[in-house]
Amino acid sequence: MSLVEELGAQLRATSEELPTGLVSVAMERLRSASDLLNWVRQTSVDPLGVPQLGNAIEHAEHSAAALRLAQDAIASYLAVLGLSGGAPPKDDYRAGLKQDDPAPPRTEEQAPPPERLGPWWQERVAALTGEAPPPPAEAGAAGGRSGGTAELLRRVAAGVRSGDRARLGRDLHRVDAATGLGLSAASSPVLHRLAGDLLGHEPRPEDMQRLRTAAGGRVRSLLPGTPPAVLDTLLARICRAPAAAEAPAHPADSAVTASVLTGVLLARLGRDPATLDPDAPEPSRTRGADA
Repeated sequence: MSLVEELGAQLRATSEELPTGLVSVAMERLRSASDLLNWVRQTSVDPLGVPQLGNAIEHAEHSAAALRLAQDAIASYLAVLGLSGGAPPKDDYRAGLKQDDPAPPRTEEQAPPPERLGPWWQERVAALTGEAPPPPAEAGAAGGRSGGTAELLRRVAAGVRSGDRARLGRDLHRVDAATGLGLSAASSPVLHRLAGDLLGHEPRPEDMQRLRTAAGGRVRSLLPGTPPAVLDTLLARICRAPAAAEAPAHPADSAVTASVLTGVLLARLGRDPATLDPDAPEPSRTRGADA
């Protein structure tokens, strides 16, 4: 191996080790927490830490942008040397999927107690999907089979692939709010990777309309109660574009819509939901069908 080739290998390894995916997951978790607190504070005069979370989100966004700039600079330098920039970092695609619930799956006898704030998650899922919650006895029996957020994301993607809105509603109803809200963080790096695969290049602000055309109709058919601004905000984040300022949305909206959008993009790429398993073989990054 020549000196230039050795340098290129070291630079590629450095780029792949940058924690871009982990920072993206942290940023989405902060956003979810901020959305939840914004929703709660509507009935309280106490700011409840929202300003502090806003500062943390801004720092995370700056960190993510700096990491992406570093990766772009490394890729440009490798190109100048006549070396390939290599595949995008795997960690960026899998980071969200590995941030699963630390607790082991519960048995039916260990089903969690009802949430003290009431079934607000199930009520919002019903509003988004148009599917009523299952009977209490059935919901309680299924409560221990959530398997964590990553498993929920795979089940939602499978429901999207089959086009079964009733199945989608059942899967979302049968988890607690903590597992459901985790969909935002789990899907964030996955969505960016899938959108890049579909477009054939890293998503850019000018790609928003193409992604909206490719996925918007399917998302609306599965989530008829979702405000249009929620999908637009998600697409803006994927494409690194400024999002329009909107009134605080319900905290479940972004999580549910992001999971359904993940399933739609998987279907457009012809991939099975099993590819969302962090231990599955890395899917090849090829140019997707024209959106």
